[in-house]
Amino acid sequence: MPKWIEKAYNERNNAEVIVMLIPSRTDTKAFHNFIYHKAEIRFLKGRLKFGDGKQPAPFPSMLVIFRKGQNEQ
Repeated sequence: MPKWIEKAYNERNNAEVIVMLIPSRTDTKAFHNFIYHKAEIRFLKGRLKFGDGKQPAPFPSMLVIFRKGQNEQ
């Protein structure tokens, strides 16, 4: 996952928008190096459940949005 997050960060100016649905792990180096203050973050309430799944994901989730030309804060 860290390499995938880094790839999205590095490609952020080669696309209009990059949206990632990933586990909300704010304690990782990838979060602090490539997401925090560098992308829009939307934390999802509750845990995701897909289709007819009986159990929700075992982790919280977030949307990370990189926009072309977005300035780092």
